[in-house]
Amino acid sequence: MTKNISIAIAFLTGLGLIFLGTRFLIAPETAEVGYGIHFNEQGDYSFHYAKGIRDLMSGLLICIFVLSKQTKALGTTLLVGTIVPIVDMLIILSKPYNGISQAIVHISAIIACSVFGIILLIVKPTKKVL
Repeated sequence: MTKNISIAIAFLTGLGLIFLGTRFLIAPETAEVGYGIHFNEQGDYSFHYAKGIRDLMSGLLICIFVLSKQTKALGTTLLVGTIVPIVDMLIILSKPYNGISQAIVHISAIIACSVFGIILLIVKPTKKVL
């Protein structure tokens, strides 16, 4: 049961990352505000595109692991992947115009990826009885 919940939440996380990545690629200024930074890009969206493709790839990888039932790879990806929201949170909190409210989504991602990554790595697969 716990494993299935972890897999479902991981899949929703993957879909969320696909959405965020696509938004950074298609509507970079809107995505920037949602991310919690103010960037005077003057028409140069290089940062936005780099972040967008990173999030899109991460989301696709998570969804592919879920759909192919690669739970150990999924758990490892989630656990190692916590470095991304940790660094994102530190970036957000380093800006004087941001506070904890802008970091909440990153803190939630850190907790979710850590907890569900560990669960997927420690839960033993169940053997099906014929």
